Order: sequence, then structure tokens, then C-alpha cells
Amino acid sequence: MKKILTVILIIALAAPGCKKVNERVYDKYAANEFYGSSEGADIALANVYSQVSGNWGTGYAGADNCWYDLNTMSSDEQVIPHRNTGDWQLDFAQLYKRQWLPTAGIINNTWNWLYKSIYTANLAVDQLEQSKAEASKIAEAKVLRAFFYYLLIDDFGSVPFYTDNNITVDKIPQASRATVYEFIEKELTENVDQLAETKGGQYYGRFNIWAGYALLAKVYLNAEVYTGTAKWAECLAACDKVSEGGFSLHAGSANASSPLGFQYYELFGDKLPEDETILSIFATANIVSRNIYALRSVNGANGIALFGFSGWNGTIVPRPFYDRYDDNDIRKKQFLVGQQPGGVTYTLDVTSLDNPGAAPNEGIRNVKFFPVPPQDGSGESNDFPIYRYADVLLMKAECHVRMGNSGLAKPFIDQVRQRAGLNVLSSPPTLEDVYNERGFELNWEGHRRQDMIRFNTFLLAHDFAPAAPAFRLLFPIPTSALNANPGLKQNPGY
Repeated sequence: MKKILTVILIIALAAPGCKKVNERVYDKYAANEFYGSSEGADIALANVYSQVSGNWGTGYAGADNCWYDLNTMSSDEQVIPHRNTGDWQLDFAQLYKRQWLPTAGIINNTWNWLYKSIYTANLAVDQLEQSKAEASKIAEAKVLRAFFYYLLIDDFGSVPFYTDNNITVDKIPQASRATVYEFIEKELTENVDQLAETKGGQYYGRFNIWAGYALLAKVYLNAEVYTGTAKWAECLAACDKVSEGGFSLHAGSANASSPLGFQYYELFGDKLPEDETILSIFATANIVSRNIYALRSVNGANGIALFGFSGWNGTIVPRPFYDRYDDNDIRKKQFLVGQQPGGVTYTLDVTSLDNPGAAPNEGIRNVKFFPVPPQDGSGESNDFPIYRYADVLLMKAECHVRMGNSGLAKPFIDQVRQRAGLNVLSSPPTLEDVYNERGFELNWEGHRRQDMIRFNTFLLAHDFAPAAPAFRLLFPIPTSALNANPGLKQNPGY
């Protein structure tokens, strides 16, 4: 990924320096020749990968007001309260309380980002196929497109579906969730095996074969939600393929050089360790993406004392979520509560999310992504894990439990628990054990809403969120999208 981005930057920076311009016509043959080369194919792909990185209102994760916020703050693991000092918009509290509307800005941002990404992926597929590029590069573009469509049906259900950009927005037909699921499954099963097997290097942050199978496992894991038909055996088989990549859990041992005291937190630092990380977002603040999540959580004075820059005093961890952690769990070290450096004391409880809002120091904070340089008050350079091997192990455990093989599930969940400093389970795991462990291990990584839906907990009342009607399992199609395409049908209930 770094190599691809470097090529783009060199081309972009070189162009303004040209003094002599000689007209030259680049016809279709020349374009095909370019995208058929290894460098040209990488540039076509880099344009798609650039959509994944987060900036305000766009991207998978790293910044704010897009996919990450939509899918984490509608769960029970985090929220930004409106503060009684007037800070912070109400959108985040409304997501947490399941009060969102089709006009919500974060929903609109997510929809627009995903369709821009699909347009860019369609373009790359066409460029690479027309130029007869390497099969692995064409496969990579198709897997990326499947990734974006998977995120779309997960959030919105039945969505506009197209693979050819030669169509206007108002003419794009809406396909059922099950139909788009079938397309995603077909694209992945036909293309994943053609992806490169290379790990790290220029494939850090890119879909190689192992990341492709991790995506396929995620699609199968949620197949029953999308289509009504479970695919547990298929999910397990995809996880087994990921295991062939030689991944293992990164060490969780004590480490005095870590700001949180354990080697475990290297998984959320600068360049993520390749023993466990399967797919990540590369970030270098103010250059390529950024990661705001620790900075956004802590109070200003506490941020200065910890990081050297004022915190944004935003995101908190609801107490019921925090209280589930065992005190011996090394993963509990990511949370800040009580008296902190900078003369700040964070309370366990929050009195109000929106009216009148929380007092400035109410709420538990999270520094899982403890900032690494380069950093400043606008973000830090922590890379973000999309898929890692702990998730794969927990998917294996879940599949075995759901297929009635709890004894086979136990070693997978025990590995994750032991790395966290906990004892192994005393008996074969239940679905509740799997659900809880996924929450402990994967918090703030973008998986919680999906897990809550699959385990039938999403609609239940929790903390400030009352029980919700079933239509809240999907987000509404944005009003702006309905206005642009009169043929679209809104999700029921909105």
C-alpha cells in the first residue's frame, strides 16, 4: 500500500512542475497498455483503496461522521454525549438511542461514501479487464467491490445495484438484499483464490488471499441475517483457509515500554504486527488518513498530559459495557476512569446523553488506539485493524457452537482469553460466552452492531437506549438518495 501511494504522490507532484507541454493523444490502446502494466494496475487499485481510508465524513474508519461512527455508536459499546456545555452535535446520542432519521448526516455520509467507492471499484474493474491486466489485480478490484457491497447490505438491506458506470443515478435498479448477497458470494468465491498470497510489504493494507477469505468468512457469518439461510459450515471453511496463512495471536505479555503496559496494544499502534493482523488501514496523520479515536475520547487537559495535545472530550464507554470486563483482563487497561493526569477525574456514570447532556468529565474514556507519532491535535498515525486473527478464532468458536460442537469451540475461545490474562473456560462455551468474548476482544473495531444483530441483542433496551422496534435493524435509505432516484423503495418503518 505504501508503494502504491508513493507512486501516486510522485505522479501528482511531478505534474505541476512541467514547463514544456507537447500535445500527445492517448487513445484507448495507450490507456489499455498503461493499465495492463504492473504499475498502471496498482494505480487503478490505489484509487479504490484510497476510498477506504478515513477523513471527515468519508471512509471505513480512522476519522469521524461516516461508517465507523454509524456502526459503533448505534451499538452499546460507545457514544459521544452532547455536553451540557454545548459541545458535540446530537447525532451520536441519537444513534445510540436508536432515534435516527432518513435525513441524518452520518447515514447520508455513509451511503454517499459507499457508492463513491463502488463507482471507483467499477471503474478499476473495467480499466483492468479492458487492458487484460494480471488476473490477481482484476480479482483484487472485484474483491474490493464485493467488500463495499457487503457493507451496504449490512447497513441498508435492499440497495441500488450496478456494476457498469454507464448509467445515471436515477436509473440504477434496487436489488434485494438476498440478490446482492448472491453477487457478493459469487464474486468472492470466483476471485479470492486468484489474490496474491504475499503478506506484508507492498500488500500491507491490501486484500491478499488471506484477507479475501476473512471477508468471505464475515459474509458467511452473517448469511442468515441477510438471506434467512445460515452458512456456518461455509464460514468455518473460510476461517480454516485464513489459518493456512500462518497467522497467530500476537503476544499479550507485560511490556514496560507500552503506555498501556502490555505488548497486546501493539495491535492498535503504528504498523500493525503481521502475525495477527490480516487487513488494516494504513495511516500517517496529515499525509494518508488519520486515527482520531483516543484523541476524540479524552478531556483536553488529560490529552495534553498523556499525548502532548488537547483531547476533544468526546467519546465515552457506557458503564454497563465496561462493567462486564474482569479486573484481571489486560484489555481493561484501555479504559480511563477516576483521577487521571492533567487534574481530570472521569466518572463511571453519565447523567444524560442529550437533554441537557453530560457534564464535561462524565463517562469512561478509551485509549485503545494510544496515539503514535506523527500526531497533532487533529489526529494520530495509528493504523486501524479491519480483520485480525483473534476475530477469526472467535468466528470458528461461534460456528462450532451453532453447529452443536461446543467442545470443538473451546480451544479457540480459550486462546483469546488466555492471551488476555484470563483463565480458560471451565466448560464448553455457550453462545453467550462467544458473544461476550467478541465484545471484550473487538470493542471499538467496528464489529459490535453486526454482532448484536446476529445474537439478537440489538433491539433490547440498554443503558439510555430503550427497546427498539424491528425496523431499526436496518438504517433508512437517505432522503437525498430517494430524491435522486425515484425508483427506490424506503426500508419499512421509516
